[in-house]
Amino acid sequence: MIREFGFIDFMYLLAAARWTVALSGVAFLGGGLVGLLVALMRVTPLAPVRWLATIYVQAVQGTPLLAWLFLFYFGLPLVGLVVNPWIAAATAFAIYAGAFLGDIWRGALAAIPRTQWEAGASLGLSFLDQLRYIIMPQAVRIAIPPTVGFLVQLIKNTSLAAAIGFVELTREAQITNASTFRPMTVFVIVAAIYFAMCFPLTQWSRYLEQRLHVAR
Repeated sequence: MIREFGFIDFMYLLAAARWTVALSGVAFLGGGLVGLLVALMRVTPLAPVRWLATIYVQAVQGTPLLAWLFLFYFGLPLVGLVVNPWIAAATAFAIYAGAFLGDIWRGALAAIPRTQWEAGASLGLSFLDQLRYIIMPQAVRIAIPPTVGFLVQLIKNTSLAAAIGFVELTREAQITNASTFRPMTVFVIVAAIYFAMCFPLTQWSRYLEQRLHVAR
């Protein structure tokens, strides 16, 4: 039965937005841990470790995110592992974020002149100590703006979780539209909510880029 779009529908959309934020946060934290490991693996002197990290990054970046969502939600039950939409979405997004964050942070590490590594080695510092005391403090300044920029993309990409039935903002919009048949109203409001979440982060990323003098 078709009904009018009302204030309660707007509140349902706002309530669903919290799951978009939660999924983005879990994916970013999980992806951050994976990405840090991948970035370190890609700058290690051990060639097999670098190759392994490179294969992971290329495999994930070369595969649609939707395919990872389907793999975890529809594929795992075929081998006896049934997962709910929340676990499937969080895992898929963490793997996806890990590959991109790892590449971003590897680029930040690679941007540090080789002479900085050589200076650390001349002081007798180990590889890990060079990273900790010399390279990482400089790389963080370079990595922060693109990392925040990627977070904006991650928030918008969580809309794909609707394809496996995870009720975040986009899925709630589909449900509300099916009940009210007011696509223009529903999806304009949804777009405004996404904008309200992403615009401050975009501005923050630009501010950090200027504040940290990344281009210098």
